[in-house]
Amino acid sequence: MNDRIALVTGANNGIGKHIARLLAAEGLTVYVGARDLRRGQRAVEEIGAGARLLVLDVTDPDGIAQAAAQVERLDVLVNNAGISPSLASPADTRIEEYRRTYETNVFGVVAVTNAFLPALGRSPHPRIVNISSGTASLTWSTNPNPQFTPGSGGAAAYRSSKAALNALTVFYAQTLAEDGFKVNSLAPGLRATDLNRRAAAGGDPAEAAQGALRLALLPDDGPTGGFFSWDGTPVPW
Repeated sequence: MNDRIALVTGANNGIGKHIARLLAAEGLTVYVGARDLRRGQRAVEEIGAGARLLVLDVTDPDGIAQAAAQVERLDVLVNNAGISPSLASPADTRIEEYRRTYETNVFGVVAVTNAFLPALGRSPHPRIVNISSGTASLTWSTNPNPQFTPGSGGAAAYRSSKAALNALTVFYAQTLAEDGFKVNSLAPGLRATDLNRRAAAGGDPAEAAQGALRLALLPDDGPTGGFFSWDGTPVPW
């Protein structure tokens, strides 16, 4: 085991759990962020050596502060926690669904990132990976692409929240560059997880996790402020 420490939010299942497993296999100590204590503990037991439970609800400011107080230093933050409560078009999506989606996918990422910035600042090689979506790419949404059929305005709340997340990725990368941070977004592709209502049609989430691992362990000359597919190829904004 090396001395690097990582936190993966929403890591009790799906892509997040696979990311935590891969980071632990690389020898990192990995905080498994989970809202539910029992599910989080189960994930820690399944991941094994190197995994530590950190109860963390990204929509709970007090809980975020309590979690951050437990972590003195952090080398990798993977903002994976996300929700997609509606597949509806913009006109058919209720305002409450937008609010709920943005609360987790955007505001939650900002709250967690800002809370853990002091711990990340103590790392010689801080890395932040934001799990986004290829469907957040406005270019891909209006042109042929390798991940999905363009031309649909469905899942408006989810997709627009991930587009906002991509903007934040750029802004964090720009403002933290002088401190050695590498901040990037990942498009994991359609995966068989609880997030996706078309889960049966999705690919292996472990494959997507490899892309997150790559960004989490970037060398000092690696990219920052980028948007990448799970296979490492750039995704247009």
